[in-house]
Parts: sequence; structure tokens; C-alpha cells
Amino acid sequence: MGFDIPRKCILSNEQLTVFQSSNTHNAIVSFVEVLNDSVIGVKLTDEVALSPAVTGILDILAKIENIAKDTPPVENKASRFGNPAFRTFYDKVQELVPSLHAALPNFPEDALPEVSAYLINAWGNRERIDYGSGMELNFLCWLICLERLGIIDDDDHVALVIRVFWRYLQIMRTLQSTYWLEPAGSHGVWGLDDYHFLPFLFGSSQLRGTVLACLPSHRTGHKYLRPKAIHDSEVVDELANDYIYFACIKFINSIKTASLRWHSPMLDDISAVKTWEKVNMGMIKMYKAEVLGKLPVIQHFLFGSILPYEGPPPPESDGKNVHGHLHQGWGDCCGIPVPSIFAAAQDNEAGRKIEGPGIRPVPFD
Repeated sequence: MGFDIPRKCILSNEQLTVFQSSNTHNAIVSFVEVLNDSVIGVKLTDEVALSPAVTGILDILAKIENIAKDTPPVENKASRFGNPAFRTFYDKVQELVPSLHAALPNFPEDALPEVSAYLINAWGNRERIDYGSGMELNFLCWLICLERLGIIDDDDHVALVIRVFWRYLQIMRTLQSTYWLEPAGSHGVWGLDDYHFLPFLFGSSQLRGTVLACLPSHRTGHKYLRPKAIHDSEVVDELANDYIYFACIKFINSIKTASLRWHSPMLDDISAVKTWEKVNMGMIKMYKAEVLGKLPVIQHFLFGSILPYEGPPPPESDGKNVHGHLHQGWGDCCGIPVPSIFAAAQDNEAGRKIEGPGIRPVPFD
């Protein structure tokens, strides 16, 4: 097959509507659902076989993490927004990524430009120094490309979540805290997380039907672990090493004070759901609506030959086309810049220690 340099194609709601019934949209949803189902009841600490392809992917991620370690933030005390050193990190990744794919068995060289684009764009936006669910989607699409090229297969799905995606999340936390990446758009702070969506989706799948055998008997109260357990700090601490969802809650608690109701109202609302199965099913519906169904996210989506665009051409420019996409109202897409939570946290001296340089809780209360 021939390969293309991926490019943005969607600029209108009409195009978005067509995309939502396209083969590419269905492929993304199907891949998310397959990964989701593969980790039902699976812990991060469970043993899992690593194929040569998964080992190669983890090696790629380790090299990208090393780039971040070798690219410290520059002095930027005058600003609480993104650190300019991120652009240096991004440029280094962009230069190195094509050669990194040599770690993957039987990778077709002519696919490098197309597949590399998704991995390069998975770490944030170079110009705005921000990160959001659209960049997270690029990482997912990189994995889809590798599967469609036959480099990874069905046997790798569990490892892709509890080893590969988990590693990606850890590296992103380092980048977010090191370079003070801003939430992409102006609505990130009202979502599940300032930056991520998929950890909560996959994390809720891990917890479906989870029995409380791992907790002290006086803390159980009922046989199964309920979503409301995220409000119990001791339970969160005990389960964060095994479950992505609780790891994310622990992370949020470590950098933001006050209750989830104040700084993460959606997570607080979700905690009232009775079972993790219902939470997980709701997460999949929410991902389709809030990520794959939102123009401010999908107008940045990259289409190539592996994930092709199948809709009508973009509308004629009406003067709203800005750096390759449309701004159709207040606060959408790039929106109003929102300072990184890590920048705000830097000012608070009484913080709890978590991973990443200079992290302190944000004073919400």
C-alpha cells in the first residue's frame, strides 16, 4: 500500500458528522473497546507476556523519556504558563522518532513518515506548549497504525494497556510537571483530568467486578469495590499501584487540595454510580461524545492512508481559519490560555511530595 503524510481535514460540523459514521471513527472506537475489554479485572502488577514488538515500543518510550531528562526547563519565573524548553524537547523528539521505529520488528520503512506523525504529535502542541485528549488520541492512533501494519497483534492488547499506555501516562506526567504544559483548550480543567481521558476509561475497566480481598476487613463494608471508594484516601493509597483509576485520583489529590467536588466535579459525580461496569460503559459513551464528537478536538485529527478521511472537502475559508483550524466561538479549541496546575502549585510551600520536579498542591481551599 502507499502511505501519506497525515494532515488535518475537518473544519466544519458537517464534516464532523460524516466522520462520526466513517470507517476511521469506527476503527478508533473498536480499538478502544478491544483494549478496554482486554483489561477487565487486570491489575497493573499482574504478569503479562511482552512480545518483541511491545518490548520495542517500551524501548521507544524510554528513549523519549531520556530526551526529557536531558532537556531541563529554562528559567521562566516571570510566567506561569508553559516552559519554552518544551519546544526544544519536541524538536529533539521530532528529529529522533523516525529512527526509533527501527526497534520494532518488520517495520516498513516507507510507512515511517505517516506513522511517525502520530507519535510526534502525542506529546503536546509545540507552539502552544499544551496537552489534552487530542494529543492522547494521537498516541492511540500510533498504536492503531502499528496493529494495522501487523507489528502488534491481539495477543499484545493487555500489555498495550498495563505496560505501554501506563508508561506513556507516566512520561506525560513528567512532561506536564517539567514543562508546565497547559491544558489544551479552555475547558480542560472541567473534564475528568486537566489533561487525560483514556486512563479513566481503561482504569474503570480494570475495576469491573473487583473484590475487596486486598483491603483490610474493617475497611470493606461490602464485597465489591464501589466507585465511591475514590473518596477514601486510605483506599486510594492502597490501590493506586494496582489500578490506573486510583493512581489518577491519587495524582489529582497530590496536586490539588479541597475535595473532588470543587476541582473535579465530573469525577465526583461519577463516583455516585453504583458499579464500575456502569462507570466503564459510561466512559466509552462519553469518549465518543466528548473527544471523538467534538469539533475543537477532531479538527486537529490527522488523516493519512492508514486512518483515511472519507468525508466532503473542507468549507471555503470565511476568515475564521486560524493556524490550520477554525475558532467558532469563545473558549473553544485553543480558547483562553489556562496556566498549568504545576505552575500554580509551585507557589505553595506546604505540598505533599509526588513525582516530578517542583510539584506542590494547588491552593483551592
